[in-house]
Amino acid sequence: MNAPADLAALARRIDRIESRTAIAELCTTYARACDDRDMALLGSLFTEDCTFESRDGSRFHTGRHAIVEMYKVRFRALGPTYHWTHDLVVRFDEADDDLARGQLLGHAECFRNGQAMVAAMRYDDTYRREGGAWRIHRRMLSYFYYMPVGEYAEGLGSPMRMRAYGDRRPADYPEKLPTWTTWEQA
Repeated sequence: MNAPADLAALARRIDRIESRTAIAELCTTYARACDDRDMALLGSLFTEDCTFESRDGSRFHTGRHAIVEMYKVRFRALGPTYHWTHDLVVRFDEADDDLARGQLLGHAECFRNGQAMVAAMRYDDTYRREGGAWRIHRRMLSYFYYMPVGEYAEGLGSPMRMRAYGDRRPADYPEKLPTWTTWEQA
């Protein structure tokens, strides 16, 4: 038995457990910062050189300042919001203990264009630890749906589940996923 190697392996395992908890708290804090419109807190959750984009290509922003400005514009179009996070899967980079990738599932309620809306989304993230704190380094937002509450029952069964912008567009997933396409063809 190699005690120093065993201790190093144990320390790494403990670090990953603590990091998973810290990343989960980061994701919950993101939701709360959005809903509270806490721009200082929201900005602190991203790395200085972060990117934020949406799967449909409508958003691509680089840098903490640009991302905070994007949120200010978005929040002006919305009334009160409520974001909540669900499951989070985190995978750590084997070569870099300060880098991880994750997928966060979530829902949101908001008031947009005079109507109550609901959304289901996935965030495909890269997290980076800086100065001991985990932050979002890259975020890709994908929607399963984003629609008026009154259209939910009908809209959920339609591939045109993106209805937040005054028209109907295809949702980002699952129909566009390779696994979905393969499953449909089976």
